[in-house]
Amino acid sequence: MAEKRDYYEVLGVSKTATADEIKKAYKKMALQYHPDRHVNDSEQEKKAAEEKFKEAAEAYEVLSDPQKRQRYDQFGHAGVGGAAGGGFSSMEDVFSQFGDLFESWGMGGSFSSFFGGGRGGGQRVRRGSDLRVRVKLTLEEIATGVDKKIKVRKLVPCKSCNGTGSADGKSGETCPTCHGTGRVMRAQRGIFGMMQMQTDCPNCHGEGKVIVNKCTHCGGEGVVRDEEIITIHIPAGVSGGMQIPIEGKGNAAPHGGINGDLLVLIEEEEHKDLQREDSDLIYNLLLDMPTAVLGGQVKIPTLTGEVKITVTPGTQPGKVLRMRGKGLPIIDQYARQYGTGDLLINVGVYIPEHLNKEEKALIEKLQKSDNIRPGGADKKNFFKNLFG
Repeated sequence: MAEKRDYYEVLGVSKTATADEIKKAYKKMALQYHPDRHVNDSEQEKKAAEEKFKEAAEAYEVLSDPQKRQRYDQFGHAGVGGAAGGGFSSMEDVFSQFGDLFESWGMGGSFSSFFGGGRGGGQRVRRGSDLRVRVKLTLEEIATGVDKKIKVRKLVPCKSCNGTGSADGKSGETCPTCHGTGRVMRAQRGIFGMMQMQTDCPNCHGEGKVIVNKCTHCGGEGVVRDEEIITIHIPAGVSGGMQIPIEGKGNAAPHGGINGDLLVLIEEEEHKDLQREDSDLIYNLLLDMPTAVLGGQVKIPTLTGEVKITVTPGTQPGKVLRMRGKGLPIIDQYARQYGTGDLLINVGVYIPEHLNKEEKALIEKLQKSDNIRPGGADKKNFFKNLFG
């Protein structure tokens, strides 16, 4: 199977494009590859136009949704259905999804010439809505990955009617308005003239069936609100603001449809000693003057406990020490780890503001030493190292 193209490339927009720019780009492509524009084409040309039409719709379906766009930007195709999945399997799916949008553009669905005999009706399978939860993580949890159990209040299938919405357990009777097709036809004047457009049946909402003997527990919807304990696996290396989709763990859909997704928004808890910069960690070390001058050992906090490092004599303020591999996992857009960041130690030197007589006398004595006063070369190298 061919690899999916980048969605921004498909629509011909930049990754910083606004929602309005994305919508305009999709309108241009939808108009270019709309089936009514290719009535007289060969079957091969029609097929090529259909693939372009579906590809543009797939890109717009993701990039027009802020949540899906964020997941796509972070995880690529894997974040919105996988590198080989998702998208639209047929032209009917596209017009079912964006029928109202096409109608507002005057681009209704006239399918007789394109499909050779009209668009066949199909019962619509409803989908539950997505849910979003926030999960707070410590840097220690981010470093190793963690499983979190959370309580989610959401719509679940009604146990009284097994999600059918019917008190007698039946799936429903044929809708008298659409005769079970889930679709109705109506005339629509658009940029190509008068066209016949299929839309979801308003009586059965596209399902093709209506519930007559409604379940009294759920009111015929087939879903009720309840709580569920869900275990979420958070991979190592995630960062604040990331959103991880858990497929099928959102709200249940009416009458046994497809469950929505649970969107897990990551929040980072502030660490008492360490700061994060991508996959690296930062620690600000403040040395006393004797240790900076004479050298010695100091304790440094890491995510796995304190470690001792040696400070060499004459360590200057502004120097950065590096502990390789003591940072956070580096992950790609598919959450696969391919390295580990470092722990960077910013060295500062504490200069006391208040001295007693004895301390002041010692400093005044040292001040007379030539080794204490910086020379021209020392001054130049100091500021070069400090400011780069």
